[in-house]
Formats: sequence, structure tokens, C-alpha cells
Amino acid sequence: MTHSTSTKPVALITGGSRGIGFGCAGQLAKLGFDLAVNGMRDESAVAEPIAALEKIGAEVLYCQGDIGSAEARTGMLGRIKEHFGRLNVLVNNAGVAPKERKDLLEATEESFDYVVGTNVKGPYFLTQSAANWMIEQKSSDPEGFYTIINVGSISATVVSVNRGEYCVSKAGVAMLSQLFAARLGEYGIPVYEVRPGVTKTDMTSGVTDKYDALIEGGLCVTKRWGFPEDIGKAVGSLAKGDFPYSTGQVIMVDGGLTMPRL
Repeated sequence: MTHSTSTKPVALITGGSRGIGFGCAGQLAKLGFDLAVNGMRDESAVAEPIAALEKIGAEVLYCQGDIGSAEARTGMLGRIKEHFGRLNVLVNNAGVAPKERKDLLEATEESFDYVVGTNVKGPYFLTQSAANWMIEQKSSDPEGFYTIINVGSISATVVSVNRGEYCVSKAGVAMLSQLFAARLGEYGIPVYEVRPGVTKTDMTSGVTDKYDALIEGGLCVTKRWGFPEDIGKAVGSLAKGDFPYSTGQVIMVDGGLTMPRL
């Protein structure tokens, strides 16, 4: 593997080759970050998004692997260490929905394990490893800025009884954000959660008509879908340190969907 000679800050975005993750990666590239992009697809299948990020000016390292796997997480951080020698920002974005939407009274343990393993266990232990590395870096670079940003979902608090395992997993992401914010405060490493609403991605392609009608009917205050770029802008602002005194906070990017209204 070639070693980078760049001195730019480095961000790891899990699930960064498509959807919300790609929106975040694009914004970080524009802000002057080099990128480690994680995804499940083979490297040949992500050539187009990687090239698009490089065109913006980022050096991009693609790290294939399932964040639900301890071996994959270790391998990913090892590759970043070898190639860039540093990690300034972790964006825990990778997530899965249930393969089949099933009523709460019929949902399977297999689906629960699949969703929670990727959406909660993966970021929990990836954050643990990345945080320890950031603490190490901070001891030799006290002025360096390091942060962790978790991409959650309004499903942390908004109930969908036909995908309970997803809602439980996103409630887990909300808590792990607060846990790590509390634990890493003494090291000056802020942790945030960005919570998107109804966002136009592959994951929502099967329910487009449903949400088109709901949005038209007033579901959101801002009368449109969210786009990956909307989340990317929030993540970028946090990643460059614009909110240094707001650790542990949830940034809502939901067009006002969850705001109580009469």
C-alpha cells in the first residue's frame, strides 16, 4: 500500500459510497478533508463515487468491510493508520434496514440480530477503537481537533411498528452518542448525533409514493424530502469544529417533521 504524503485532516465515513454517507463524504471533501470511505461493495463497484470525491480534491482510501465484524473494523483502522497515519473525524453512518418490513408481533430474531449488529454493535465498537486512537493522537498533538459524529434517525423516537428492530437500533445510536460524549469530554473530543428525517436514498426508494403523499399532506414543515447533501452540510459543520461547546447534542435534519404541532 502506498503511504499518503498529504497533511490534510482525515475523516472515516462508514457507508460512505452511497446515500447519506456519500453526501457527508462530498461535503468533507469540499472542506479539505482526505477520506477513508467504508462500504460493503467490491472496490470495482464504487469506482464512480470514489472518482467523484477525488475530483473534488480529496485523497480517498476505500476500505471494504462489514462494520458488524470485529475483524473488518480492526482491518479498516489498520489500513487507515498505515496509509494516512492519522484519523481526525469518524462519521458512523453505515446502517441497514430490515430485509423485510414485518409487524412487531411477527418480526424475527434473525432480522433483529442483523439490524442491531450493524447499526448499534458496529458503531459502538468502531467508536471505542477510534476513540482510543484519537486519545493517543491527542496526547502527542494537544492542539489537534478530533471528533465523532453518529448519523442516527428520527426513528430513535418516532415509532414504526413494521420495523421495530430499526427503531430500537436508532435509539441505541442515540444513547451511544451520549455515552461517548460523556466519556471523551476529559480528552476534548466532542461527540454528536445528526438525526435525519425522511431522506431520498436507496433505503427509501421502496416507499417513495407513500412519503410523496405524506409530505404533500404536511408531514414536514419544510415541504420536501431531505437530501444527502442536507445531512452532509450538518456533518461538515460539526467536523470542522463549528460547535465546540455542544458535545452530546442531537442536530435534527428533518425539515421540522418531529416538531410538535397542532
